[in-house]
Amino acid sequence: MKKLLSLFLSILILTSCGAGEQQTENKQMFTDAEIKTQGTKANKFFDSIFDTDVSRDPLRQSYLGIKKDYDKWTDISDEHAKKELEFLKADLEALHKTFSLDALDEKTKISYCLFEKQCQQSIDNFKWRFHNYPVNQMEGTHSTIPAFLINIHTVANKKEAEAYISRLSGISALFDQLIVNLKMRAEKNIIPPKFVFPYVISDCKNIISGEPFEKGKRVNALLEDITKKVNALKDADDATKKELISKAKDAMIISVKPAYEKLMAYWKELEKKATSDDGAWKLPDGDAFYDAALKQTTTTNMTADEIHELGLKEVARIHGEMKEIMKKVNFKNDNLNDFFDFMRTDKQFYYPNTAEGKEAYRVKAVKIIEDMKKELPKLFVTLPKASIEVKAVEPFREKSAGGAFYEEPALDGSRPGRYYINLYDMTNQATYQMEALAYHEGIPGHHMQIAIAQELTDMPKFRKNGGNTAYVEGWALYSERVPKEIGFYTDPYSDFGRLAMELFRAARLVVDTGIHRKKWTREMALKYFKENTPDPEGDNLKEIERYIVWPSQATGYKIGMNKILDLREMAKKKLGDKFDIREYNDLIVTSGPLPMDILEDMVNSWVAKKTN
Repeated sequence: MKKLLSLFLSILILTSCGAGEQQTENKQMFTDAEIKTQGTKANKFFDSIFDTDVSRDPLRQSYLGIKKDYDKWTDISDEHAKKELEFLKADLEALHKTFSLDALDEKTKISYCLFEKQCQQSIDNFKWRFHNYPVNQMEGTHSTIPAFLINIHTVANKKEAEAYISRLSGISALFDQLIVNLKMRAEKNIIPPKFVFPYVISDCKNIISGEPFEKGKRVNALLEDITKKVNALKDADDATKKELISKAKDAMIISVKPAYEKLMAYWKELEKKATSDDGAWKLPDGDAFYDAALKQTTTTNMTADEIHELGLKEVARIHGEMKEIMKKVNFKNDNLNDFFDFMRTDKQFYYPNTAEGKEAYRVKAVKIIEDMKKELPKLFVTLPKASIEVKAVEPFREKSAGGAFYEEPALDGSRPGRYYINLYDMTNQATYQMEALAYHEGIPGHHMQIAIAQELTDMPKFRKNGGNTAYVEGWALYSERVPKEIGFYTDPYSDFGRLAMELFRAARLVVDTGIHRKKWTREMALKYFKENTPDPEGDNLKEIERYIVWPSQATGYKIGMNKILDLREMAKKKLGDKFDIREYNDLIVTSGPLPMDILEDMVNSWVAKKTN
């Protein structure tokens, strides 16, 4: 029976790999000692490639807490991208030449399949490398660079302060590469829609406003940051600190300001060529690109039409659950749209749009996370060591940034995980969604999944530090629901907020595919959201604009959540009394981010072992 089970599990894993069928037909037998040796060798192979890849990427080094090239920026030229492609092809070839899948244990087989899948997908999708907007209102070099320096580039000594200044000086050359990239896209008629341009100009102006760019004005965010970090140094005297700050000011005036001015000049020129067409369909081979994007985001073979229909079905189901809450709170009638209007406009659901109101929201979010921490043993066996903090999005990017997001901790523990909440306009941050949002971005959502993955000791680095939208965001959306199963969301309005956030993700399936495949306009998308969700119009507009510049990204949430739930229900049905929610959740978060097909194989393997 055990031999049959082992063969069954091997076939499950093999079918997830491109070479699975061939290797199954030519299956070889290996001793336990050979399998152990090959597993160790494979993990060293994976880690060596990961380390080598990171060694060519200074930004990624810094995000991981590595300070090897702490004074440099990552090369963003197309020439560099082509070189990276060749490295990728060589890595995949080396995998196939060096290892036989039959000679690996189950866990290493998953690593093999995942590595192979990621390499092949990246190679296949290289032709779409220009089908994006490297500058947009959500993110881009212009806004991520100052955010990176402020939040990621720590300064523990004089050398690291000098590296910060070197990076300031290097922004000019980096932006030259960025402008070349924008021009290459423009030649292919890949230009952001018109609405993007004013956002970017506004952000750029904010970044180079204040001292030292404007005498007598408030201190610029970058200058404030480097000044604070330098003044806290213990290995520098006052004269040295003054000199470092002076050099930072010089770098900002000589490099940073001209770089942003040059970008804005080209951006205004590019705006003249922009149109109001929003969907991916307008891009060269846009339909094929969107199909590839959906496949990468969802890690499934679902078509745009299938995703659209799933969204419509899920919206209808959640509307039904919302009507039950309307009854609980004794709403004046049974009209869901009237209830939506009430939730959008009633002042009891919003903090004042003042400094005090914004801080009150942040403090409450901290409490929600702290309360959830106490109950985690009911849901998990493994808990993260990394801490988490709640921060407001910085003023220089809050006007255009998304409503909330998470930033991973440093591998060495020098930086905590961060839940960012956008408090620019408090009418877009309803209190009834506070619980679900904190669970999604913090605990048990992104922080649990990402911090635990980083801290695993028996897994290759590429799995601990990788990710795909369906898994990462699917887990976070699943995490909004799980607390209800252990007694949270006692306030029916808060439970409505949970449903509202799930509804939003279901509506995204409809709207994203509507915009990019069915040629919906922004106005059509706004109308759909207004009629089917309770979210404020300003929030809806930001979301729609997000989908436009990130085709397919928003579809991963609901599809990933549904898969995790479906697999859980399958496991509960097959295991009966043997099913333990803590074991299931641990299985998902201690396996690193996986595409949905490999995740399904892994859960099936786990169930088969427990039923044997």
